[in-house]
Formats: sequence, structure tokens, C-alpha cells
Amino acid sequence: MMRKVLITGAGSGLGEALAKKYANEGAQICVADLNQEGGEAVVQHIQSAGGEAFFVKCDITQQWDVEKLVIAVAERWGSIDILINNAGVASAGKIDSETMEQWQWVLDINLLGHVRMTKSCLPLLRNSEAADKTIINIASQAGLTSAPGMASYCVTKAAMVSLSETLYLELAADDIHVAVVCPAFFDTNLNQSLRSSDEKMQAVVTKLIKKSGVSADEIAGKVFDAVNDKKFMIVTHKEGRKAYRLKRFLSMERYLKIAKKRTAKFVRKND
Repeated sequence: MMRKVLITGAGSGLGEALAKKYANEGAQICVADLNQEGGEAVVQHIQSAGGEAFFVKCDITQQWDVEKLVIAVAERWGSIDILINNAGVASAGKIDSETMEQWQWVLDINLLGHVRMTKSCLPLLRNSEAADKTIINIASQAGLTSAPGMASYCVTKAAMVSLSETLYLELAADDIHVAVVCPAFFDTNLNQSLRSSDEKMQAVVTKLIKKSGVSADEIAGKVFDAVNDKKFMIVTHKEGRKAYRLKRFLSMERYLKIAKKRTAKFVRKND
């Protein structure tokens, strides 16, 4: 049976890479994105390779748009086997420079958008006859180990980790597996959505993304394999796993002392 996979933000970046990976593995894909041109291009690529995909334009900050997406999927498939909450944006700036409007913007997309999607898609997941019903939430390394100058972004990604843990426990009775993905920087277009009043922070984030040496396709492959192994926490980068282990096994005071030393140069550089 072909798995039916719904992916938000699938018109570019990691969402696109995940759409292509799952399609290559024989899944049918619903590409959901606000960017119609990008989303339709991904569908065309999948179809040209012999796969099955369709596009639905959706703004996950709008409940009605989410409901229209769910209706379109229900009419076409009747159920979904995998929901990938991938759509996201980036924000940066120190606590005294980020505006409340920016906080509300990033929270509405990176957190509440995925809450809207999950709540609306649960009936479709429960209708699935697949043995591997799954929700995959794309968070970030920033949700595990915070960085200075990115408070709003870190908060939304930490919230996604917490939401995922809650859903893992809450949906176990429905045989729905939940996984959360926490990648560090990799080569994607996330910097294009970055909002920051600090030009230095914008330049730093763009540089870190471009020099990562890790592609979206590599991350998608790691996600696919880990989800098939029923992993919950998927930390895709070696350095990220090391930092996460330090935070878990050291006292918080000792960990913060190490983290403060490692980020001191970064803070000074951007003052």
C-alpha cells in the first residue's frame, strides 16, 4: 500500500527534500505551501520521476486555509498516513531589539501553525489503516540548546520539542507515532525568511547556513531512516548530539558555564 504523506512547507528547502525522498520511496505526496510556484515545481519534479503528488496552497497561520487543505486531502485520499509539520521561518535579534510583532509572527508560524495542522489532521490520521501512522515535527537544534540573539526562534523550537513529547504520549493509544527533528544549520533557504532588525545577525545566520556543508537531501535521508526505526528524538548533526548530551548529563550550572564560554565570542562579535 502506498503511504499518503502530507508535508507543509514542501515547496522548498527541507520540505522539498522530504517530499522527494518519500516519493522516491513510493509514497503519494501532498505538497502544501504558501509558495504556489515552488510547490507546483516540486509536484512536477515528482510526477516527472514517475511519482504521485499534488499541490494545495495553504497558509498555516489561517485556520480556514488549513481546513481547506484538510478538505482537499480528505476528498482525494480519505486519510493520511504521515503528517510532516515542516513549514517554518527564522527570526533573530536580542531581547531588547526584537519587536512584539516579530515575536507574534514567528510564534504564529513555527508553533501555532503546527498546532492548527495537527488538530485538523488528526481525523485523517485516525482514518488511516497503515501500521506506521506518524506525525513528524521539524524543530531545530535551537530547541535543545539555545543560542544568544535568537530568543524568539529558540522559544518556538523548544515549544515544538515539548509539544512533540506531549503528543507522543497522548497519541500512543491511537497507534500514532510522533517524532521530532532537531537539525543544526544546513544548506537551505531558511535565511530568506529571516526577520531581524539586526543586520549583523542576518549576515551571521546566512553565513552559518551556507558554510554548514550539510544538504537538505542529507537531512531528509536521516529523517526517513530514523522515523522508520521509530525514533522519537532525531538530532541530525554530530555536534548537535554532543551539545545535547552535555546539557542532559552535566549539571545545568556546569553546562551553562561551558555554553557561555563558547558563545562569548559570538556575543561580542555582534554587539
